[in-house]
Amino acid sequence: MRTRYQSGVSSSLVVNEIYLSLQGESTFAGLPCIFVRLTACNLRCSYCDTAYAFTEGARRTWVEVEAELHRLALPWLGPKAFPVASAAPGHRLPLVEFTGGEPLLQPGSADWMRRFCDQGFTVLVETSGAHDIGVLDPRVRRIMDLKCPSSGEVARNRWENVPQLRATDEVKFVIGTNEDYQWARQILVEHRLASICPILFSWVAPLRPEQRHASLKTVPSGQTPLSLQELAERIVADALPVRFQLQQHKYVWAPDARGV
Repeated sequence: MRTRYQSGVSSSLVVNEIYLSLQGESTFAGLPCIFVRLTACNLRCSYCDTAYAFTEGARRTWVEVEAELHRLALPWLGPKAFPVASAAPGHRLPLVEFTGGEPLLQPGSADWMRRFCDQGFTVLVETSGAHDIGVLDPRVRRIMDLKCPSSGEVARNRWENVPQLRATDEVKFVIGTNEDYQWARQILVEHRLASICPILFSWVAPLRPEQRHASLKTVPSGQTPLSLQELAERIVADALPVRFQLQQHKYVWAPDARGV
């Protein structure tokens, strides 16, 4: 079903998909995770690989989503569940991640995250950095982008979020060009980000023409593409205190596969 996003209340949100997979990014990469992908985004980053979440989705109630999440989590919660201390110290498996689209765009999403925290889940959120992260419960693990120049959305960074960052948060730079790398390195130093929380440098996986949504921004002219290997080598050469990140799910499944 396809629907245009409209403002809602906490009793229901427009959901694109809910699925169980392995976390492909962040410091939690490799762990079982239930993804709640919400519909709608007000950014159009040049490299976006989830443009289908801009408009596709159906309004679902809290009761429906809670039931689906608990169904997917049951193998980890039942009497035969394995102890998880060695896999995720201090965290209950599976993880729960709210993503999008932009999950903070829908009123009520923060309340849903809080409710799952109340139930003992480790809740992550992937957010563009263009919205106020202060609305989230302090137990939510915030993975926040800072948009680099090649995204076409660098002007949308909400710098007021930076002073709100905590040690449990993570900041992600998605890097596809030399200009992105230089910009990210400068921001890293200016805001002393590595002294606050983990920093992720993630390479832009190029989109094929058929994957590219017509509404996406174009990479500004004059920028020089940076390869995966070049990004890794520059991080080492510059001794940056960051985590080089791959989107692991794209190496296990097809890069454009959904529900993984």
